[in-house]
Amino acid sequence: MQETIRHQDSGEEFYTPERCYITELSNLPGDPDASIARARVLPGVTTRWHRLKGVIERYYIVAGYGVVEVGELPPKEVHPGDVVLIPSMCRQRITNSGAEDLVFLAICTPRFLNEVYEDIDV
Repeated sequence: MQETIRHQDSGEEFYTPERCYITELSNLPGDPDASIARARVLPGVTTRWHRLKGVIERYYIVAGYGVVEVGELPPKEVHPGDVVLIPSMCRQRITNSGAEDLVFLAICTPRFLNEVYEDIDV
């Protein structure tokens, strides 16, 4: 890995079939050990059930309120400052239960690649 400072372009946000908006903050081949994305879920929206193969994910809630469902745990409310730990191959989804956008950082180790994403919504 090479030392770097990356400046973000807010125009890089894109909508995913998972039903959320993503901005890749850091997801580089030269830094394979981790990636960081900003996720944004609109009020009333629930993301699709999914899991990541070979990747551990953490959600850090930045703004808004939601209900997260992870593995076999009961649904749990999340607020700014909360961290959700999601092991590899663990089913997950999140609902924006508030009136404003739910924004969180998705931190993956190793870094997220499209081929690790598995949609399991039924």
